[in-house]
Amino acid sequence: MTSVAVLGSTGSIGTQTLDIVVARPDRYEVVAIGAARSVDLLVEQAERFRPPVVAIADASLASELVDRVPVGTEVLAGGSALAEAASTAEVVVNGVVGFAGLPVTLAALESGRRLCLANKESLIAAGPVVREARNTPGAELLPVDSEHCAVHQCLRGDDGRGAVDRVVLTASGGPFRGRSSEELAEVTIEEALAHPTWSMGPKVTIDSSTLMNKGLEVIEAHELFDVEYDRIDVVVHPQSIVHSMVTFVDGTTMAQLSRPDMRLCIGYALAYPDRLDLPFGTIDWSEASRLDFEPPDRTSFPCLDLAFAAGRLGATAPAWLNAANEVVVAAFLEGGLPWARIPEVLADVLEGWPGLEADSVEAVLDADARAREATSARLAGRS
Repeated sequence: MTSVAVLGSTGSIGTQTLDIVVARPDRYEVVAIGAARSVDLLVEQAERFRPPVVAIADASLASELVDRVPVGTEVLAGGSALAEAASTAEVVVNGVVGFAGLPVTLAALESGRRLCLANKESLIAAGPVVREARNTPGAELLPVDSEHCAVHQCLRGDDGRGAVDRVVLTASGGPFRGRSSEELAEVTIEEALAHPTWSMGPKVTIDSSTLMNKGLEVIEAHELFDVEYDRIDVVVHPQSIVHSMVTFVDGTTMAQLSRPDMRLCIGYALAYPDRLDLPFGTIDWSEASRLDFEPPDRTSFPCLDLAFAAGRLGATAPAWLNAANEVVVAAFLEGGLPWARIPEVLADVLEGWPGLEADSVEAVLDADARAREATSARLAGRS
């Protein structure tokens, strides 16, 4: 029986992780769950799975949570609560949204746990710091993002990573694939949230609509697999069946194919090097008709190149861009920023990056805070 901490348990990744636990109660035991502030669902999960530990990041909700969870449950509350919960299990699933997931990532790795990482932002923003934490004895990082899970599986069949020529990440193209810049001038929040193939949380869905999600995944691939940016390609694949590919020096390309279902990726990370006999994502080849690929439209979706630029700058530039992106996506979802202005604001803020190094957690936190301040000022018209 493997003990699992599911942090970000009320979100898309968290709830799908719990689906796997339900399907394999003989293999996995939930010992901790945690969320930012979704008390009702957190209580429901605590009653169903009876974890010894429940964590909530919003300390103002602690007393309500204590009153409602099963008697004897330890409640952790406050800014460090989720990170504290990460040390309670053998395996930690980090499904926390955004930069807030960094403490969970570091806590899991620094305590020598297996980290099933869905929170790409912590790796993107603090790559050098996370790299050091990955060297902790016993620490293991398994990617949950479908693209990086696919690359990981492709590399399982390689006897030496020196034979890798290129990593190819696929993108669905999002809800606005094929639209021109002019057609994108007046898109609505509802349209941007209507992803054609994946069911995800609102922040990731908006990032998918701008292709920023794919750009951040490029940085993530660089960090995870130590591949130079010039050897990472992005192709649009609207069916979302081929999740990524690796091309080797002899011209061979290996790809991972499945229906779009994040439970496959979560299960892979939980069970590695085994595979769970749960057929999430199984393709019915009698119904599969075609697989299309096309280059991304970098003119209509400039966020992809902004991410490449930040990645090549290195240091805290990815953290700077990631923080700015979180601010502008929130502004868009609140109705305070047109979708078409997202890349414009991000380009301006990235241009103002002050060249800070990413040599410590404190440096990354400082860059994140300063980028958020600069972006908010830009949105308010103060710069």
